[in-house]
Amino acid sequence: MPRATNAVATKKRRKRILKQTKGYFGNKSRLYRYAIDAFWRAGCFAYRDRRKKKSEFRQLWIVRINAACRPLGICYSRLIAGLAAAKIELDRKALSELAIHDPSAFGAIVERAKTALATIPQDA
Repeated sequence: MPRATNAVATKKRRKRILKQTKGYFGNKSRLYRYAIDAFWRAGCFAYRDRRKKKSEFRQLWIVRINAACRPLGICYSRLIAGLAAAKIELDRKALSELAIHDPSAFGAIVERAKTALATIPQDA
């Protein structure tokens, strides 16, 4: 009597992995042995990068804000301090979008931050 192998479940599992690795380069999309490694590796990268994406976007927004406020005579850190002093609660994403799409409004915000900075004592 032949041994029981449960070939139905095995084939279903292998088909599922090969379907999810469709489009991968080379044997990683064709052979189960290599597809399983690629599948788990891709999952690890996806999990990590969903978290990393948030810090990367924040870095991008900061770079954009800094590039937009430097020609207006203030650096990024002084701008953020001025916004806090002026009690303007705009996040970095909103500031970045303003700097790109509405430079005049961004300039007005920078001026408000500058005046707020001038009112606080510098030695503190």
